[in-house]
Amino acid sequence: MPTKTKNPRDPRREELRRLGERVREQRRSRGLTQEALAESLELSVAYVSLIERGGRNPPYTTVVAIARALGVPASQIVADE
Repeated sequence: MPTKTKNPRDPRREELRRLGERVREQRRSRGLTQEALAESLELSVAYVSLIERGGRNPPYTTVVAIARALGVPASQIVADE
């Protein structure tokens, strides 16, 4: 039975990593901890951490909620500038 392996060059993984970096950058620039952001979103700290490391593909509604909690347009954390 074939097993799935993570391809480090998979462009989707790279997009998730960049999304996570932008979330982390915005969170830190506002002086928020992962705990504070997670609490405001009613998410676990572990989930926020996974998003920031590119380990999860959050649904659109979660991305929008993160942007609102950070006080930025969703496009600022989704799109490369």
